[in-house]
Amino acid sequence: MLTILGFVMIATFLVLIMMKKMSPMGALVLIPALFCVLVGKGAHLGDYVLDGVGDLAPTAAMLMFAIIYFGVMIDVGLFDPIVRVILRFCKADPMRVVVGTAVLAAIVSLDGDGSTTFMITVSAMVPLYRKLKMSLVVMTGVAAMANGVMNTLPWGGPTARAAAALKVDASDIFVPMIPALAVGLLFVFALSYGLGLRERKRLGVLTLDEVTEGDPETVLVGAGAGAEGAKGAGKRVGLGKRTGGAGGGTDAEAPAGGPAEADDEFKGLDPNRATLRPKLYWFNAALTVTLLALMITETLDIPVLFLLAAAVALTVNFPRIADQKARIAAHAENVVNVSGMVFAAAVFTGVLTGTGMVEHMARWLVDGVPDAMGPQMGLVTGVLSIPLTYFMSNDGFYFGIVPILAEAGHAHGVGALEIARASLVGQALHMSSPLVPAVYVLVGMAKVEFGDHTRFTVKWAVLTSLVVLAAGLAFGII
Repeated sequence: MLTILGFVMIATFLVLIMMKKMSPMGALVLIPALFCVLVGKGAHLGDYVLDGVGDLAPTAAMLMFAIIYFGVMIDVGLFDPIVRVILRFCKADPMRVVVGTAVLAAIVSLDGDGSTTFMITVSAMVPLYRKLKMSLVVMTGVAAMANGVMNTLPWGGPTARAAAALKVDASDIFVPMIPALAVGLLFVFALSYGLGLRERKRLGVLTLDEVTEGDPETVLVGAGAGAEGAKGAGKRVGLGKRTGGAGGGTDAEAPAGGPAEADDEFKGLDPNRATLRPKLYWFNAALTVTLLALMITETLDIPVLFLLAAAVALTVNFPRIADQKARIAAHAENVVNVSGMVFAAAVFTGVLTGTGMVEHMARWLVDGVPDAMGPQMGLVTGVLSIPLTYFMSNDGFYFGIVPILAEAGHAHGVGALEIARASLVGQALHMSSPLVPAVYVLVGMAKVEFGDHTRFTVKWAVLTSLVVLAAGLAFGII
């Protein structure tokens, strides 16, 4: 019964948010509370919620101070050089913009933190998406998948958890998986190229006017509608307009509010913004590198590191208290939205775990594996990792389920390392799970409905995970 109710609860949650009948925060709180009563454990709801909040409180603290820290780093211009390179590559071609999104997300993901990746990617790319009237769910989907593949870095979380759970070395898990993960990342880039071509077909082929490059009033001109597009290659038009689009060469409507609002959309990338601190660039770079090094070496708990780093960054870059308050206020909306969503997710995970539903669901899936598949437990683990890491936290999966899978594999001669590598397969989908706090940074900053993101991303993320699995099997890694 708990197994059935667990699946029904998850399905109810997903259906309601994708149909936009409830907000993610409301669904994360009210649906598990209802099902907790249905399983006859309503009297323990408070205990489950507090246990969940206790488990996720460090994550909420980490996200809060990480948002402030990296928000300040974006404000002061630390990432502007990377952003300029990516945007110079993108120009205003929708295909290049989508591919550039994937490349930027993959590069920034080297720090091992999803929230950081999404903050930088969205801050850099969302003004361009809005100006070109591109689909923002394409941006969130591509960023989530690129980060999901890169999330398997030893300091990213899943690999370290798998190593700890199975008592093996993280490098022995990760290094052999590099070819399969590289194939997965190349697939994300190829998928980005295809999605970009689709956006280009919908919007027309656009390029930034070379004549006005660097001008604050840089405009978009059509370059893909035959002779007329070629003639327009130096023609100055109003901000937010495009010529030579897929619709036949007429100017598209400017964004609501006209040119002034279009300028506002680009303030996040304004090279002359008042918060820039060029004289402190190398200090901020050194501070960030030191922060990442301490995170990787686990010198202190990550929430503590971000708390200290945020305090240093604010104090050095903005000595005046009024300026510090202004920077905190500028990022307060993201802090409140993400922290609130984390604590809402604590209700969901607390009820799933406390009632025993997640354990019953996992054991039902594992017990459903036929004995004949025993020698193929690597393949089984890879396949199961896709749905299980979506419906469970990484902690729950790697410390609760992976040891069970490894035990079953051991009985059929399948080594723990093979199980550990296969368990990484589902991370491309995991990063879009409603139980991953970072995804709320992504959709919140992009102002994309979580249900829209889920509906668009899940199918492509599952396909990416299957590509990684197929590559692992082909290379003999799994």
